[in-house]
Amino acid sequence: MKKIELLSPAGNMESLKMAVKAGSDAIYLGGVLFSARAFAGNFSNEEIVEAIKYCHLYGVKVYVTCNILVYEREVENFISYIRFLHQNNVDGIIIQDLGMVSLIKQKFPNLELHASTQMHIHNLDGVLMCEKLGLKRVVIARETPIEVIQNIINNSNIELEVFAHGSLCVSYSGECLFSSLIGNRSANRGSCSACCRLPYNIINQNNEKLNQGDYPLSMKDLNSLENISELIESGITSLKIEGRMKSKEYVYVVTKLYREAIDSYYQSGKVFIDQDLFDKLKRIFYRGYTKGYLFHEDMNNIINLNYPNHHGINIGKVINYQNNHVYIKLNDSVSIHDGLRIINDNFEYGHILNEFYLNNKLVKESSKNTIIHFKTNKSIPINSMVLLTKDNSLIREIESLGERKISINMEIDIKKDLPIKLIISDYKNEIIVYGKNPILSINKPLDKEIIKEKLTKLGNTIYQINNLIINLDDNLFINISELNNLRREALKMLDEKRIGKSNFVEKEYLMEVKDYPVFYKKSILVNKFLNNLDYDLIYSEDINDSCIIKLPKVMDNYDNLDINKEYLTGELGAFNKLKNIYCDYSFNVTNSYTVAMLHSLGAKGITLSLELNYNMIKDLVNNYHLRYHKHPNLEVIVYGRREVMTLKTNLNKIYQDKIFLEDRFRNIYPIRELYNLTYIYDYKILNDKTNYYDIGINYLRYNKEME
Repeated sequence: MKKIELLSPAGNMESLKMAVKAGSDAIYLGGVLFSARAFAGNFSNEEIVEAIKYCHLYGVKVYVTCNILVYEREVENFISYIRFLHQNNVDGIIIQDLGMVSLIKQKFPNLELHASTQMHIHNLDGVLMCEKLGLKRVVIARETPIEVIQNIINNSNIELEVFAHGSLCVSYSGECLFSSLIGNRSANRGSCSACCRLPYNIINQNNEKLNQGDYPLSMKDLNSLENISELIESGITSLKIEGRMKSKEYVYVVTKLYREAIDSYYQSGKVFIDQDLFDKLKRIFYRGYTKGYLFHEDMNNIINLNYPNHHGINIGKVINYQNNHVYIKLNDSVSIHDGLRIINDNFEYGHILNEFYLNNKLVKESSKNTIIHFKTNKSIPINSMVLLTKDNSLIREIESLGERKISINMEIDIKKDLPIKLIISDYKNEIIVYGKNPILSINKPLDKEIIKEKLTKLGNTIYQINNLIINLDDNLFINISELNNLRREALKMLDEKRIGKSNFVEKEYLMEVKDYPVFYKKSILVNKFLNNLDYDLIYSEDINDSCIIKLPKVMDNYDNLDINKEYLTGELGAFNKLKNIYCDYSFNVTNSYTVAMLHSLGAKGITLSLELNYNMIKDLVNNYHLRYHKHPNLEVIVYGRREVMTLKTNLNKIYQDKIFLEDRFRNIYPIRELYNLTYIYDYKILNDKTNYYDIGINYLRYNKEME
């Protein structure tokens, strides 16, 4: 069995080095451009080159996230960026945009591509389509349960990457338009404003609040430590830790935890979880844990109703407040510069322990079962809970850790009448270098201890010697500088071997597509087919109707569908089974390359992304005409309530009522349960009067399924 890959996040160079130090097998990071974490530190081009070299020295792979939708005007810069990454020996690209998959696979056939979780791949058919398109790996949707993952692995020949730990999105990734349509910050473009972490009311038709806490959309963090053995035994290629926005300390501790758990399984067949290290992780970031949909966690244990961000751990209670001093009875230790959060009902107060007192003496640390006090002008309620949100001593402990070392073997032959021969091996690569012939010396022959001293002088390199063999004939002498030069030369060659070279190849992009006529027609989406609808195309959610059937965004399989019927579908897996396909807006089509790819797969019509404006659409159509000399069959949604989220969590079942979402501005979002999924709709009704016909759009679509 090939050992599972542990994949860690890095938002900057410090986090990357911490991940390597903790034992990661691979790192995923984003550049300044084209990354789905625009607010992470991210890497400049120069830092990416440095990161790849650094990681490769340690035998760690680097995958770069280019997992956003690409607009028409950005394609040239996007491809230049991909070319740069490929030439600089990146191990793989994580990508969302289907059109860019098509373009990259043709232009750079040797570059490894991974389907981002933003691509919304959640079933076997979707994975098989990714395989057909030439992707090496699929990052499966976080809502996918373990038995479906197992079935995919058993019936496909593509690598599968699974999120094992970290933040969860309440909506299917790639299917959330909340941030974009409400706040003009697109999650599909790396600018998610985390709408799901904001306070909301779940209300019924009588305007009564149903939720107990204030955060009904805020998910707990995924934690799969207890299920490591099942994940490994399933045949998954890579276990992924979320966290490019997290601190370097978080990256180190969570990577170390999973490293030890994975290694213990391979060594003993049992998973060891370091509880002390696990407690440290909670000190760094904690908002509650769930096993998620991966292991069928109960819906009530997936959402954290009470707080959306780092909660910290309980370290004490307020026992008094007088003379502007708060007195705290500790049940855990604290130290100078720790961060505290004090909470009590609707009260919350944050404080940094820049100075505090024990027995009226200024101290820098205090232990469990002591009473400390510090000054604050904020009146603090007695019996308030005290939470530790920043553990400064833990941060210092992690920062003081030494560098990770690579074990090597050395063997040197110093033989009469032969060149000196030095062999270095890292158990994968072998380097051999030769020096001058030694000379005879009765008075000053070489000593093995001197040879050992010089060869083991590795300085600031990443290496440590595991085994050194010295084969030395009697009465021979060489200059000490010769040993130093051989050692430096061999280590330099080993560095170069470990870093590796890019297998860069660039070819031409070619695509043949069908030419569609130009016409000006209307389409409509309804939940129930009616004969008197005056539209040229009718999509219906009623699967028994004779019109074009709208399929759910989330499909288990297509086995029971009539392949001769026409379908409006929102996910890639449909192309593996169905023939008469219209692509819905959730394919997130934002450029002409994606249009061409979908048409080449057989799509009869394509609905463009809701995130495009008039000028973007005009650019897309014009470039399609210029490149392919054909006309596409495109549709734009101009009317209706737009879906802003698609949730696997069934909110109707939780609250057992017809419900709505109310934000802090009193906007009301309709909530609908369909196919055991929850759809949240925009509080506004789109009514776009723009004339899209004049720029080459064939269909204007009216969504009336919510009327």
